[in-house]
Amino acid sequence: MKLAEQLNDYINAAFSGIWIQSFEPDEAEHEIVRAADEKNWKIAAWDVAGGLRFPKAAESAGTDVATGDPLAVLRALPALASEKGTALLVLHNYHRFLNDPEVVQTAFSQLVAGKRQRTFIVVLAPIVQIPVELEKHFVVIEHSLPDREQLVGIARELTTENPEDLPTGESMERVLDSAAGLTRYEAEGAFALSLTRHNAIRPEAIWELKAQTLKKSNLLTLHRGQETFDSLGGLSNLKDFCRRALQPGKQVKARGVLALGVPGSGKSCFAKALGNETGRPTLTLDVGALYGSLVGATEANIRQALRIADAMAPCILFTDELEKGLSGVGGQGDSGVSTRLFGTILSWLADHESDVFFIGTANDVSKLPPEFTRAERLDGVFFLDLPNIAERDRIWAMYRQQFAIAENYQRPDDTSWTGAEIRACCRLSALLDVTLSQAAQHVVPVTVTAAESVEKLRTWAGGRCLNASEPGIYQRASDRPIRTGRRVQRGPSNN
Repeated sequence: MKLAEQLNDYINAAFSGIWIQSFEPDEAEHEIVRAADEKNWKIAAWDVAGGLRFPKAAESAGTDVATGDPLAVLRALPALASEKGTALLVLHNYHRFLNDPEVVQTAFSQLVAGKRQRTFIVVLAPIVQIPVELEKHFVVIEHSLPDREQLVGIARELTTENPEDLPTGESMERVLDSAAGLTRYEAEGAFALSLTRHNAIRPEAIWELKAQTLKKSNLLTLHRGQETFDSLGGLSNLKDFCRRALQPGKQVKARGVLALGVPGSGKSCFAKALGNETGRPTLTLDVGALYGSLVGATEANIRQALRIADAMAPCILFTDELEKGLSGVGGQGDSGVSTRLFGTILSWLADHESDVFFIGTANDVSKLPPEFTRAERLDGVFFLDLPNIAERDRIWAMYRQQFAIAENYQRPDDTSWTGAEIRACCRLSALLDVTLSQAAQHVVPVTVTAAESVEKLRTWAGGRCLNASEPGIYQRASDRPIRTGRRVQRGPSNN
């Protein structure tokens, strides 16, 4: 529902206090003024620098009434009232003044009287910070970010003189996807930057500005690597599942997957490659970076991070090493902060309707809360085991080419190697200028250094997880049924 429609409903119902959370107060005020024109409401606006002004009366704009005095402007509100009319007082960033007892008490009196007088206090602020004395007298409205239609309007306005610079068809859809989650001001700046550089509106410049926006929040980072599925050997079933789930135009939205596996099996590489493969941005969420020093800061950080991800949909949300970030769940050492953080993530996974595809990775399932893998929170839990012979062949060929390994260098025994260990062997061969066999002497497989953990993980995954390499449920080699056949005796008969 648009801001003007929500505002009209609350005013008709005589809610005398309306708090609008907006990062674009000027745009929000313009929408309020347009609604006031249509409904014939009287409207006044105030900010600490410009004082009281009347947007609908040009001759009154810029007056010095109550400049810099937050208390005087509240006391002036009854003068706006009329017997049968409606009056709105729009206050910019007024949360800065609500720590004064006299201001709070005056606001309380005006809110109570406003229900009879039909005078309304409308606060425009980027955060919701209402004193406890006024909480029950304010309703909160969120000024939504621009939708695709509004983004098209901004782009069309910038290309009025050169309409050929405006993309069309699929190109326009990619631009709109890249601009999702930006404010009107940010979108206008990104489009203008792209026009300056390329004489056209392209997604590249928009993503550059978007990456800066994410850095300001310090909650999410935008992965800008060039990995694709071609640079990742194996995992054919997992690749096929995600590629089909994220095909554009689907009515049902994919939720995400959990990649559980042996360290070095390609979990993180797959998550980073998926975004480029499907044309979606990959946002990285570091759970450890969400923890704040103040009470309630951690919970606020995770909610804000998930709101940003929702606003940037369609996208990939990638969280690495989940069991480490959520290791405190269920304990009391951090006063339950980890448990509340985990609860927020669980609720979002189950309830979010945005086109955000979540990928979590983990190495130790024993430290991962069992609620995480419940049905309808994720689309599947995939186990990534050591690569088989065919997968190792593809991985060797890929890294031989990448590190320019001589063809006459023979492969060492790689029976229990992961893809990361094969890459390490090729890199060390190129780095030390030695053969692959010599480089292999410096590679210690994870199946040796963490043999117990790997075996425990395989045991747990058997019969519980989907196989990342081939269709069906993962089964350990020792658990797979042995095909029985006819025993035929070879050689000539004695008869």
